[in-house]
Amino acid sequence: MMAEARVALVHDWLTGMRGGERCLEALCDLFPEADLFTLLHVKGSVSEIIERRRIHTSVIHMLPFAGRRYRYYLPLFPWAVERFSLEGYDVILSDSHCVAKGVRVPAGALHIAYVYTPMRYIWDLHYAYVGAGRMGPLSRLMLRAMTGYLRRWDLAANDRVDHFAAISQHVADRIRRHYGREARVIYPPVETARFHIASRTDDYYLVAGAFAPYKRIDLAIEAFNRVRRRLVIVGDGQENRRLRRMAGPTIEFLGWRPDGEFAELLSRCRALLFPGEEDFGILPVEAMACGRPVIAYGKGGVTETVIPLNSFEFRVSSLESRASPNPKPETRNPKPETPTGVFFYEQTVEGLIRAIELFDRSSDQFDPEALRAHALTFDRAIFEKRMAAFVAEQYEGWKNQGRSRRRRC
Repeated sequence: MMAEARVALVHDWLTGMRGGERCLEALCDLFPEADLFTLLHVKGSVSEIIERRRIHTSVIHMLPFAGRRYRYYLPLFPWAVERFSLEGYDVILSDSHCVAKGVRVPAGALHIAYVYTPMRYIWDLHYAYVGAGRMGPLSRLMLRAMTGYLRRWDLAANDRVDHFAAISQHVADRIRRHYGREARVIYPPVETARFHIASRTDDYYLVAGAFAPYKRIDLAIEAFNRVRRRLVIVGDGQENRRLRRMAGPTIEFLGWRPDGEFAELLSRCRALLFPGEEDFGILPVEAMACGRPVIAYGKGGVTETVIPLNSFEFRVSSLESRASPNPKPETRNPKPETPTGVFFYEQTVEGLIRAIELFDRSSDQFDPEALRAHALTFDRAIFEKRMAAFVAEQYEGWKNQGRSRRRRC
């Protein structure tokens, strides 16, 4: 249906294989002839599927120390992404958590933006980034000074998008609230085939991901310092030094691990900890694909993927209603037959410890085979089918309208 269309993919940056890059990898498979545009590319940092693509980088790529210090160039990102020349492409498909959706689109081209989140550090989670201890004084001052400009640019850039898709209903709600636009929900791809149910579990809990402030890995460290249980941490990032200073003797940092090794670590943990508010959260689905339960902060995209233990919802939400102005759990799942995790609704060390204690008392209620079956409903093949259908639907509608742009800026 789209065989004649020339497609360009636009991605924020290529510095490692995280959730956004897993989505990009699937998009590369869906559109094997598409060119890829990105602010910067650290060669060898992403999968072979992406590395083989014809990659066009921006001026950011050539700036000093951009591979590791690219965040310092944030004020230049809007200008840099607008410099890409996309003449000759029929479909622009951006996948964006920062500025990729703000690319300038030529007349006669369709722009579909697959949004992981509106920029966290200028909207909902601004104070999670600029709070005390989160970043250096100079970086904090710069971000505060740039927030107004970035918000104005972010809103204006929406006029370059013809159709939005979002990774979760949680993100679609944020797009509606901040941008005044509707978005189709297409859950991200999870490569469930990479994961398996292990023959045994070991006595450790696992937390993983980029060390960004909103991930709240600090919460997990504080909780496990108190309960003196073993916590294994996989990942790295901007908060590495601060988190390591916090950690007690039962906390182990492993850095980033190869896919196979990480899958083995995940399959043998007692449970995955997910203490931050995420826009979707591929990692909890990967844990469930290993048959492992999830202990998560019950807000955000995780409420669309993890089925919380009924008894926890009843006991803890009623207790927390005395202290929380909005204690009602934000859970979109129907009443489950088999739970896949435990939620805590107060993002505090005490709330997380109560969730761990409940999990310890109820661990026999989690069936590994049922958890894996639930994870399979988010498999990559399902994402590819839904994304291909959405893009084809919008492209056919675009052709039928004579390829005239609704907006232009």
